[in-house]
Amino acid sequence: MDRQQLRALQDPLKQQYRHDATAALVTLKAEGNIGEGITCSVQTGRAVAEAGLHRATGGDGLSLCSGDMLLEALAACAGVTLRAVATSLDIPVAGGTVHVEGDVDFRGTLAVSKDAPVGFRAIRLRYTLDTPATAEQLETLIRLTERYCVVYQTLAGSPHFSSTWTTA
Repeated sequence: MDRQQLRALQDPLKQQYRHDATAALVTLKAEGNIGEGITCSVQTGRAVAEAGLHRATGGDGLSLCSGDMLLEALAACAGVTLRAVATSLDIPVAGGTVHVEGDVDFRGTLAVSKDAPVGFRAIRLRYTLDTPATAEQLETLIRLTERYCVVYQTLAGSPHFSSTWTTA
């Protein structure tokens, strides 16, 4: 896809959203089915992903770790956003890799230490790109990728969370 094709797809949406902000508000959904043992299956749109405990919390390693899935979602979103930004700015990117790492102290989730946080302590992104872009173009590309990546911005910010329950 080139810059003109991307604009042809996005410009009508941008116009619509400028005139009707409510049209831009979309509720994305996910559902997990609690499975046998300690697992939960999630429909990804293409396949069912079965998540379970990470080995560091007693898992057998046969099921996906939801923490890994979170980092994978960040890598995917950053990669798609980078490609869109590069296309929009006419920065040639032949290919590349988005590397994502996150540090978790499992003492927190296993209630071993109240001083250990539950969740990621740090998340690092590293981009390896096949591009003739200048350092200035790359700095702009990465800054705008992080600015417009939904998963990045969600993790970097603090969205409002709520939980409810019902019985079957």
